[in-house]
Amino acid sequence: MKISTRAGIAATFALFAATACTPAEGDSTPPQRPDASPTAAAQPAAPRPGAGQAWVIFGADTVVAEVAGTPDERAEGLMYRQDVPDGTGMLFVFEDNAIRSFWMQNTYVALDIAYMDPSFVIVDIQQMEPLTTDPHQSSAPAMFALEVRKGWFAEQGIQVGARAEVVFGVR
Repeated sequence: MKISTRAGIAATFALFAATACTPAEGDSTPPQRPDASPTAAAQPAAPRPGAGQAWVIFGADTVVAEVAGTPDERAEGLMYRQDVPDGTGMLFVFEDNAIRSFWMQNTYVALDIAYMDPSFVIVDIQQMEPLTTDPHQSSAPAMFALEVRKGWFAEQGIQVGARAEVVFGVR
């Protein structure tokens, strides 16, 4: 079947118009309502991390962290990983503020852990060696713990008392 040039152009335009109005997969910008007033200013949605992730921001330094918010996720943590690339880690989220204890069984990468209170203020930072069962207990109650590659906090100049801004993705 042969399509005329005019019909082909119209079909191409219709396809372009339809796909141009559809948000891409993972796009955080909501589609505009068809009944939206032309005078209403469209407010772009603030960028957010992906599902199951959080951005943990210390000034100019950001960790893209996997969120461990369930007992099973917290129990596995970063076990069995061969590496933890710079700028990544895991944020452990607990329901209450309490003394926390972590160990490194089945964890192959040396890590730093920063324990944080409910306001995301670091109350303790410890270094943990791989494949050990020595407990690393927080020196103060914590509601969050952030694990990153060993030495990362010192390299960034982040110390006890620093406050993080945390942006959670969709769960």
